[in-house]
Amino acid sequence: MSRAGSVLGAHHLASTPGTVYWGELPCAADTAVARIAAGETITVDTVSHEGILPDQGRDPREFFARFGVPADAVLADAVEIAAALPRSAAAGPHVVTGPIAVRGAAAGDLLAVTVVDLTRRADYGIVSSRHGRGALPDSFPAGPVHSVFCRAAGDTATMPLRQDESAYRDAGRAIRFPLRPFLGIIGVATSGAVRANSIPPGPHGGNLDITCLTAGSTLYLPVQVDEALLYVGDPHYAQGDGEVALTAFEAPLRATLRVEVVPGAARVAGGRPYAETRDLLIAIGLDADLDEACRESVRAALDLLAHRYDVPAELGYAYLSAAADVRISQVVDRVKGCHTVIRKADFRDWG
Repeated sequence: MSRAGSVLGAHHLASTPGTVYWGELPCAADTAVARIAAGETITVDTVSHEGILPDQGRDPREFFARFGVPADAVLADAVEIAAALPRSAAAGPHVVTGPIAVRGAAAGDLLAVTVVDLTRRADYGIVSSRHGRGALPDSFPAGPVHSVFCRAAGDTATMPLRQDESAYRDAGRAIRFPLRPFLGIIGVATSGAVRANSIPPGPHGGNLDITCLTAGSTLYLPVQVDEALLYVGDPHYAQGDGEVALTAFEAPLRATLRVEVVPGAARVAGGRPYAETRDLLIAIGLDADLDEACRESVRAALDLLAHRYDVPAELGYAYLSAAADVRISQVVDRVKGCHTVIRKADFRDWG
């Protein structure tokens, strides 16, 4: 993790009422708020939606004071966005920063977005559940919304048993689990003049909520419109596969990204987004039906194996059954996600 406050990218984009959308995703009709060339880096300051939503009072200073967070520890950009930016009741919850135009990108290309660095902008955040949503919508929470406060220090997250004004100062008895920051939303603009809701992911990427997309990973997005119009948001400090309660450990990140263009390659995984890390290929499947999302991730994995290693489909199908893992990305975003994880080392002799 880089030193707090440093800007590592060649460009810097802050989150302000003029550079973000709240609950909607940029489309072809929207104007870029930053412009970069392929191969350049950009540092983006992202804002978490937790603590600023209407059912939390829309005042993050007042909301986080319930857990003992002092007003000067609440991000000024979150306060400003909550106070100044309109949000439709039908919109999603996420604050999305962008769009960023990438010179030379065109529809039919792939946009390769590498996460160079992720730095925490706060040492606390929230896990929320809301009635009627999540994996157990009829059981949790008992009321309309339940927000659980968490702290972050070093590589460890702390979820205090006491959820009151002592939570920020002294966790006391608490659950502790590893921090693994990533951006839940990385996407490109959709075609046309209607902005998509920020909740469901799709071929444009968006709210993928894939825990593998940590620093060092690369997400490949089929470009939908000229100059791609990249955006990011929904920062997490940690998430379990499935994200069953509705949200993960939501908290703001400073993200440095390197953006490259792969000409004419949008059909590599059958027109689906896909990703890779140093060790893994990640094939992504999306559908409102979880079973179909699983099947889509397997189809995408077969496409990737054929493209990357020239593996025949029948052999690839057997390999996936013997050695790959199909994981649930999330079950809470209307369009559900699965991702099939392939070890690159299994193909070390394939060139």
